[in-house]
Amino acid sequence: MKFRLLFVLMLLVSIMFSAYSATMQAPEATETPAASGTRQVEADNGTIEIPANPQRIVTIGNTTLPFIDLGGKPVGVTAESDSDVERLPEDQQATYASATILAASADEVDMEQLASLQPDLILVQIPGGEFELIEGQLEAIAPTVFYGLGTEWKALADGIAEASNMTDGLSEQKAAFEARLAAIQEKYGDIIDNTSFVDVIRWSSSDPGTFAIADIGCSEIARDEVGLNLPEAAEGADPLAWTSLSFEQLGELSEYDVITYPVDAEGQPTEPFAAVVETNTWKALPAVTSGRALGLFCPGNNSYGAVLQYLDSLDRALATLPTQ
Repeated sequence: MKFRLLFVLMLLVSIMFSAYSATMQAPEATETPAASGTRQVEADNGTIEIPANPQRIVTIGNTTLPFIDLGGKPVGVTAESDSDVERLPEDQQATYASATILAASADEVDMEQLASLQPDLILVQIPGGEFELIEGQLEAIAPTVFYGLGTEWKALADGIAEASNMTDGLSEQKAAFEARLAAIQEKYGDIIDNTSFVDVIRWSSSDPGTFAIADIGCSEIARDEVGLNLPEAAEGADPLAWTSLSFEQLGELSEYDVITYPVDAEGQPTEPFAAVVETNTWKALPAVTSGRALGLFCPGNNSYGAVLQYLDSLDRALATLPTQ
């Protein structure tokens, strides 16, 4: 009898000790979320408190491709055009395909579907007026970081990397960009300093028989970063790229030493621009007949990865220019 009583007492002590140990260890189990905490970032919609290390990120508008370019894996996105997705590397295409497509545009996002994804951060770049209409709904779902369309591409990359806690990847991209840019400027310094360029384009929405002089997009990279002498709109004026020119005006391009134009990843003129290169006026241009018409691949100009691909294309194209 005494033995049984002793056994029961020992069993109770053991249970009490186990419970006490579990209680003492409980704080360690809750330290991870507490340690993650929050932090603040500055954006066009003010100072936003966000998770220190967000895990479920939704991208709306122009933030999707830069975020994926950094190595991010969004849980939800607004749709990108098929042509933009096709220009992505295969691994980035797969990342995009794995995300939930919320809508074709920000103003069509189903907020219930967005909330069901349980995001802990929403990244947005759309026109300011559009954002004002949905700002409250987005912020009711998760911390929302907004960038206006006037945000320069490097600043956008900085903001997305900071908010998503992916600054290490951005630092690597910046270093690669600076090295590539410096190499091109050193290699082609004489050409850059002594050559007049013009960048031409034709949009898929262009009227038949028209083209435009490009001064936005990758043309900005060539002009503002590389230093090519390219035409641009006067300060405060609409971009030259918004003005349609007739095919008859192609002859005016003869005043430039080098013409650049858009090609796909295989080096063929983009579908909209193919109509230009088929004209006799284009074929007779001095730059074309002398090998100074350069096709450039521009997968985009709003992320370092895309810009690096453009710089690679520009490097290869400049290398083909006749030396005399």
